[in-house]
Amino acid sequence: MPPAADRYPSPVTASAWPWPLGAATGIGSLPGTDIAEAQRIVLGELPALPHLPELPARGPGADLIGRTGGLLVELPVELYAARWRVAARPGRDLRRARDLMERDLDQLAEQAEEYAGPVKVQAAGPYTLAAGIDLPIGGRMLRDPGAVRDLTGSLAEGLRAHLAAVARRLPRASVLLQLDEPSLPAVLAGRVPTESGFGTYRPVPQPDAADLLRAVVEAVGVPVVVHCCAPDVPLELIRSAGAAAVALDLALVQDLDPLGEAIDAGLGLLAGAAPATPPPGGRAPTSAQVADRVRQLWDRLGFPRRRLPEQVVVTPACGLAGATPQHVRAVLAACRDAGRRLAED
Repeated sequence: MPPAADRYPSPVTASAWPWPLGAATGIGSLPGTDIAEAQRIVLGELPALPHLPELPARGPGADLIGRTGGLLVELPVELYAARWRVAARPGRDLRRARDLMERDLDQLAEQAEEYAGPVKVQAAGPYTLAAGIDLPIGGRMLRDPGAVRDLTGSLAEGLRAHLAAVARRLPRASVLLQLDEPSLPAVLAGRVPTESGFGTYRPVPQPDAADLLRAVVEAVGVPVVVHCCAPDVPLELIRSAGAAAVALDLALVQDLDPLGEAIDAGLGLLAGAAPATPPPGGRAPTSAQVADRVRQLWDRLGFPRRRLPEQVVVTPACGLAGATPQHVRAVLAACRDAGRRLAED
């Protein structure tokens, strides 16, 4: 493979990533229902870049769609037939989602009030939300471009208020926002099934998707990471929308050139290098193994090693809600120590 200087001709000239050298963090979800314990684990194992844990085992309102739905402004949601849909008025499902988030933020303030570094919070992005919430008349919001635009505006306003609430509780910290977009590749490719299961919704053109994602990125006023655990992550779309970084699973990267071009253009990388669940009969990887996996990818891309710990954050491959508590601690510790190893190279 030719050197990076030949393949990616616009080298990064400044280090502008909103995390410290050799940082590690989590993607979001953890197992269990005890938010106090989850936050203790994160703050203890990931001191350079902790994140606000998500505990979907707590039930409706703690899941990705319901949790983000609770942040929407003037767009109430409710559960109907085990799916979230737009509601006529706020109800108990919305109150539950908001109460859970309020408790999480109060607990964060109690445990990390004096924390002075970067902290990451997560929410569903506009297209994953549009693919996961139904219209009152049936069908997903994705079917109606006008509804998707309204949803995006509501999300942007809600996220601004949410980030302000985090900043009030952690006045010395700097906040990063992670937008979870696992459905984005399917939305772009027209692979989201209709409610009947016999058809799919029309593909969304990439320029339209970039415009709405950019509207959220520009509205929130903090650095944004877009997380997408899929083989076909739309890297150019994410970069053109103004995101500071992309979070992805290294095991799913099939084509190195788009990733190299995005990194060379200044996109940070949250590198999912440790498995979210242990292999059958296996153990969590060591920090040396995790660091080697990140180095090998970086070397294949052809970039100088000195840039790696600046531009890359080490993470698990995806959320850890399906892992055991022992695996969670082992993986987060391995990611943390792998980041330190990369910084010491």
